[in-house]
Amino acid sequence: MTPAQVSGQGEHDVRLRRACATLALSITDEQVSGLLGYLLLLQRWNRTYNLTAVRDPDQMLVQHLFDSLAVVGPLDGAMPPDGKLYDVGAGAGLPGVVLAIMRPGWRITCIDAVEKKTAFIRQAAAALALPNLAAMHQRVEQLPAGNCDVVTSRAFASLHDFARLAGQHVAPGGTLLALKGKVPDDEIQQLHAEHAWRVIRIDPVSVPELDAQRCLIWMRRDGAGSQGNP
Repeated sequence: MTPAQVSGQGEHDVRLRRACATLALSITDEQVSGLLGYLLLLQRWNRTYNLTAVRDPDQMLVQHLFDSLAVVGPLDGAMPPDGKLYDVGAGAGLPGVVLAIMRPGWRITCIDAVEKKTAFIRQAAAALALPNLAAMHQRVEQLPAGNCDVVTSRAFASLHDFARLAGQHVAPGGTLLALKGKVPDDEIQQLHAEHAWRVIRIDPVSVPELDAQRCLIWMRRDGAGSQGNP
């Protein structure tokens, strides 16, 4: 590692801990090391495989790590300690890899139709010693039912398509969770018109150091209940 990389890692360590404090997330030294190690691995693979459009390390810290960390706290209310989660259209493992690092009891599977991306996630799971993280190179609609507590997506598809393609993997009483920018009112209307899935809650999310709108859209099958936590 070059002196510039060492300096950058030190700055990122400080900013990462500050972001977690802002999000009211406890984080261990081991988790800090894991998250920064994931970021370095993503930077190395990105030079050859073009896994993400964001290439600047500072932007990756915020737009990838902080954006994914902002989901951890809300998911604590929907996931049991040993819960099962599918991250659909996971790309380079966002938020799936971050969730696996922060919540080692959760069983996380990242699903993507692009083989180089799932290969990267498998490499990350091995390099970072994450036995709770798996990756599947497959179209989500072609997989057998996953019986998950939560199925999540980040910039994967419209709410309509997300429910149509991934809804089968949610266990009875479970939840679909879409990570979106601003509230997609048209998508919500289409979902309610064409599916048995219903938006039960929309949570605005503030991502540290990011001046952009973010929200979490929680969905359940009609009749599954809409009171309390998702």
